[in-house]
Amino acid sequence: MDHAANPHFAALMSKITSGNAKVGVIGLGYVGLPLAAAFHAAGYSVLGYDTDPNKPKFLKEGTPYLKHLGTDLYKTLAASKKFEATTDPVRLGECDAIAVCVPTPLDQFHVPDLSYVVKSAETIARTVRPGQLLILESTTYPFTTRKEFRQPLEAKGLTCGKEIFIAFSPEREDPGNKNHTTVTIPKVVGGLDKPSGELSVALYAKAFKQVVPVSSAEVAESAKLLENIFRCVNIAMVNELKIVFDAMGINIWEVIEAARTKPFGFMPFYPGPGLGGHCIPIDPFYLTYKSKEFGVTSQFIELAGLINTRMPYYVVDRTARALSDRGKPLKGSRVLVLGLAYKPDIDDVRESPSFELIEEFRERGCHVDYTDPHVPKTFPTRDHCLDLTGVPCTPESIRSYDALIVSTAHAAFPWDMIAKEAKFVVDTRGAMARYAAQMGERLFRA
Repeated sequence: MDHAANPHFAALMSKITSGNAKVGVIGLGYVGLPLAAAFHAAGYSVLGYDTDPNKPKFLKEGTPYLKHLGTDLYKTLAASKKFEATTDPVRLGECDAIAVCVPTPLDQFHVPDLSYVVKSAETIARTVRPGQLLILESTTYPFTTRKEFRQPLEAKGLTCGKEIFIAFSPEREDPGNKNHTTVTIPKVVGGLDKPSGELSVALYAKAFKQVVPVSSAEVAESAKLLENIFRCVNIAMVNELKIVFDAMGINIWEVIEAARTKPFGFMPFYPGPGLGGHCIPIDPFYLTYKSKEFGVTSQFIELAGLINTRMPYYVVDRTARALSDRGKPLKGSRVLVLGLAYKPDIDDVRESPSFELIEEFRERGCHVDYTDPHVPKTFPTRDHCLDLTGVPCTPESIRSYDALIVSTAHAAFPWDMIAKEAKFVVDTRGAMARYAAQMGERLFRA
């Protein structure tokens, strides 16, 4: 039977194209909340679901909990009769389409943890019904949608492509990016079958400026991995070059600026104290893990991951040597880490290398604090529990530390004052380059 004649397909396509479909979003974090807002702006009725009771409460009040999204988004959703947030999983049965935006972390051995994906599928399966479109957005390895996500959804005897429809569409959020928003970033979509793909394309087409259909969920899953592995590998390369050029007494930042003047065949990447964020430190290991199932060893990707994960320890070692050259042992030193967020001008601390820096400096016997205008205090994460409150970035505070470590180059930092007052700065981001002459031996690049 032609799938267009399938009554479940036809009814759902009609709801989607008319804007009468109810869309559910599981996970109201950095990915799910902007997606829910995009579907709402497109005219759909939206139900947001999260296991954290605070998020529905904040959304009902219009209280921002992800600052980089601004306040208008929260006010709009709070005032709308077409948006609601809940912690009740039974209500997911009301939705015609559900997008799953949950974490896909690594465990302590760098093994992918798909428990959030599987639990989400199991939660949907409790109320799954014919005529629902179910889309995974969480970054993962190929075949996750077809196997781990699909299996619980079909457990009640409903068949994908006939009674229910399943697809994968990778999130492409970049918190704090001023040039691209959720709806302007092209949306890649791949179904487990042709009907699922067509329904997913139709759903996203009403909310996004451009939808990019691909032939399968596996292509969509792989495209997301390629995007982030591309960045991971190139950042690893420039991090390794930094180590090589440092040994030669050559400024890596000046080298990059010179190379980027070439108008073709070169794309600049920049070194740092390690990788942060929800994708680049994690996604490559998803592919290296899955590739072993097919008898393939992805040595190049594994090496890039190894180089990047070692960078915080390189920074600490370089700091220890630099302080020693100044007659100051690392043990017992007072160290201030500038920036806890993983990238400038946001409050997102996921996988931030600053955590590794702080813990390693502590292990070496330092008194360590941090300052970050966007992150006033730490909170427990899956891997870290620092229990710290940020110190003020004042002249008196800056003068009290033996070494400042520039980990995140926030625009809000008073760089002029830091250059004037700091005893010693270890710059991992090239943020202090314009103060090199002023600071002399008080500035150290690592």
